[in-house]
Amino acid sequence: MYAMTHHILIVDDDPHIRDLLAFALGRAGMRVAEAGDGEAALAAVEQDVPDLMILDINMPRLDGLDLCRRLRASGGAQARLPILFLSSRDDEIDRIVGLEIGGDDYVIKPFSPREVVARVGAILKRGVPAPSPMPATVIRYGRLTLDVDAWEARVDAEPVATTATEFQLLALLATMPSKVFSRDVIIDRLHGPGFAMTDRTVDSHVRNLRAKFARAGLDDLVETRSGVGYRLGRCG
Repeated sequence: MYAMTHHILIVDDDPHIRDLLAFALGRAGMRVAEAGDGEAALAAVEQDVPDLMILDINMPRLDGLDLCRRLRASGGAQARLPILFLSSRDDEIDRIVGLEIGGDDYVIKPFSPREVVARVGAILKRGVPAPSPMPATVIRYGRLTLDVDAWEARVDAEPVATTATEFQLLALLATMPSKVFSRDVIIDRLHGPGFAMTDRTVDSHVRNLRAKFARAGLDDLVETRSGVGYRLGRCG
C-alpha cells in the first residue's frame, strides 16, 4: 500500500481506461485525479502539481508528447513531474520520442492495471532519498556536480534539468565512474530485479542525458563500451 499523500493524475481521453486505472490506484492507497485531454491536464497541473502523471500519448487538442514538452520546458516542479506514458502497441516511435523528451517510463496498451500500479510505485520510490547507489550528499566528477538531496545536476555552476530516472541513472554511473555498467545492471539498480524495462529504454535515457549536457557544454558525459554497457565519461 502507498501513502494517500501520493497524488496521481491520469490523463486519457478514454473514460474506461481512466476508471480502470483510478480503481487500481485507489485500491493501492493513492489519491487520484483525472483529465480527459492534454489541455485539461495542463490546467490541473498548474493548479496542483501531482506526484506523478499517467499520460496517454494520442489525445485530442493537446497530445501527450506536446504536453510533456511544455511541462519539461516550464521550469520548477512541473518540469520535474514524473511521467508514465501510455501508448498503443504500434506506437514504437512515439514511445522512443516520449522517453527522449523526458518521460520516465511507458506501458503498452492493452495493459494490466497491476503492472501500471507496480511501475507507478517504482517511479515514486525514486523520489525517496535513496540508499545505494547514491550514498553521498554531493557527487563531484570533473565539471559535473550532483546534489543528491536536491536532485539537482550542474555543469560548473549551471543547473541541467533532468527527470528522476535520468538523475538516478547518472548518479549510479557517478558513484563508480571507472565501472562499466551493463544495461541489465542499470535496470536492476534503478528498478529492482525482474522489472520489465528494455535495453532500448536505457539507451533512450542515455541519449537524452547526452543531449541535455551537451547543450550545457559537456560533450563527454557518458561513454559507451560497445557490447558491454555504459560508464561515466571524463566530464572535462
